[in-house]
Amino acid sequence: MYHVGVDLGDKCSSIAILNDEGKVFKQIEVKGGWGALLGRVAMLPRPMAICYEASCGYGYLHEKFSRLSDRVQVAHPGQLRLIFRAKKKHNRVDALKLAKLLYLDEVPRVHVPSVDVRSWRMMIEFRQKLLARRVSVKNQIRGMLKSQGITSGEIAGGKSLWTKKGIAWLNGVELPELESLRREMMIDELKELGGKMKRVEVELAKVADRHPGVSLLMTIPGVGIRTAETFVAYVDDVKRFDRLKQVGSYFGLVPCQDATGNVNRLGHITRDGPATMRKLLIEAGWQGIRRSVTIRAFFERVMRKDKDRRKIALVATGHWLSRVMASMLRSGECWRERVN
Repeated sequence: MYHVGVDLGDKCSSIAILNDEGKVFKQIEVKGGWGALLGRVAMLPRPMAICYEASCGYGYLHEKFSRLSDRVQVAHPGQLRLIFRAKKKHNRVDALKLAKLLYLDEVPRVHVPSVDVRSWRMMIEFRQKLLARRVSVKNQIRGMLKSQGITSGEIAGGKSLWTKKGIAWLNGVELPELESLRREMMIDELKELGGKMKRVEVELAKVADRHPGVSLLMTIPGVGIRTAETFVAYVDDVKRFDRLKQVGSYFGLVPCQDATGNVNRLGHITRDGPATMRKLLIEAGWQGIRRSVTIRAFFERVMRKDKDRRKIALVATGHWLSRVMASMLRSGECWRERVN
């Protein structure tokens, strides 16, 4: 079995090959894009196993490499940095390190979802980008009004600015010529972003309908379709987690730890994994505190009647919800309020 480490590049990639004894068999530089790389890999001796670092497009390469080799492993880039803290970084050196990890069976592997799940995740993230752009435009409109001396209490007669009546009021505000043009363009952009988001949400709803886990998670108070679909998309196969605690680690909701001897220091959360899921879990936790006796009881237990611990308790609630949601996906049971 040949063990092949591949350091990917857009214009040049490096390949390192080890033989059965773990010795360097060959090192190759491949100039060109991924098409040239795949063509060169197809010419390598068999049987072989391939290892490369996860980056943008790693799912596509996994499918292609799987057809060319007997085994493919995708390495976690964050954990690779912990293993190789070398000050000297070079494509040939990195490819050789990946090949050695593969030979030793010490690759910190990442889960590679199917192409449908990857597309689902990307559409979810695309909606988040549209949402961020819409929020930015709204903030610009508020800033424009404030620069003209119109405070929040005077906007649209104290009502919502983003309703049809609010937009009509905004169009009627007297502004200088250049500000008037900016207002018109921002309103057009706001409408355009709203239309795009509706199209995206319609398609996301179709995908969510095919996943019963989404409806199951929505039985939790405070968990809407956006949180449920994102959780199901990123967890993918809940059985890949041996323990429920690993789900919190996957989403970066566990604290950093520095334990030496009898001293155990816990810091801020690691923030690993998808930021979108962390954001939605925290939002769901905040909504759940208001709507569920069970969730509120957990929040208050962590807060210990100390207002300075509100943020800590809220993050802990999001972490706890992630474990509850994973447990529900495993068991198939709906949310049940805990009766004391």
